[in-house]
Amino acid sequence: MSPFKRAVFLCVLAGAGLVASRGVYAADPGAAAPPVIVKLPIRPSKTFAQGSRSADDVKRDALDHPEEVLRLAGIKPGMQVIDFLAGDGYYSELLSEAVGPSGHVLMYNNPSFEKWSVGNAEKRVAGNRLPNVEHQVAPLDTLQLPPASVDAVFLVKVYHDLYWVDTPGPDAWPKVNTSAVLDNIARAVKPGGVVVIVDHSAKPGTGTTAASSLHRIDEAYARKDWESRGLKLVGHSDVLRNPADQRDQLSYKPPALGHTDRFLLVFRKS
Repeated sequence: MSPFKRAVFLCVLAGAGLVASRGVYAADPGAAAPPVIVKLPIRPSKTFAQGSRSADDVKRDALDHPEEVLRLAGIKPGMQVIDFLAGDGYYSELLSEAVGPSGHVLMYNNPSFEKWSVGNAEKRVAGNRLPNVEHQVAPLDTLQLPPASVDAVFLVKVYHDLYWVDTPGPDAWPKVNTSAVLDNIARAVKPGGVVVIVDHSAKPGTGTTAASSLHRIDEAYARKDWESRGLKLVGHSDVLRNPADQRDQLSYKPPALGHTDRFLLVFRKS
């Protein structure tokens, strides 16, 4: 069994109950009582096998720890998953392998994210390379997801973009009806399904104010935002943390690029 398939197998085992690793805090999704928080010692992360994945993707694993993220989310074969504002589809390909031939991944971009992927999203699925991945491009305000249709939605470093207000111009980020988009996502999740949020941390108490200036968002605000839509926090992790980050620099440019403190939250719909 290849290392990648072993990693996927671990994700399958984790589906029966969220498993903690590398400083992951996990809550039992079936527990009626408040989550029991468990912290295990941090250990070196295993990475997914290269297989047909690009060298750039494999290199990125060391920074983004996708094995731990998928395990915490409880992703397993047969699931229907959305990689929301997927960019070049890095997570879409990982999810494709994790959900297997019986599962389905929607690799969704709005026109802006599709443009920023410089064609790599389309290349990733060209020639039916990932047959269980559907590539869709549509404006955020026209995307309508069928209610209770998916098991998981991933928003990886893009949740803050829903609160980003850009300077007007021909290539500007479009104005977003954030509440409607979040409601759309929440409705699309099946009972028992999850929303997975990874994002760049802003300073506590700043709410959404750093979304435009620094491309960051306050973790506490994120938790309240999703809980207000009927989802419950069932897992979180420190695997993407960087305590040295002062949270006052633009997240996607040096010197912060690749060195931001990131939070990882998993919400379950009742």
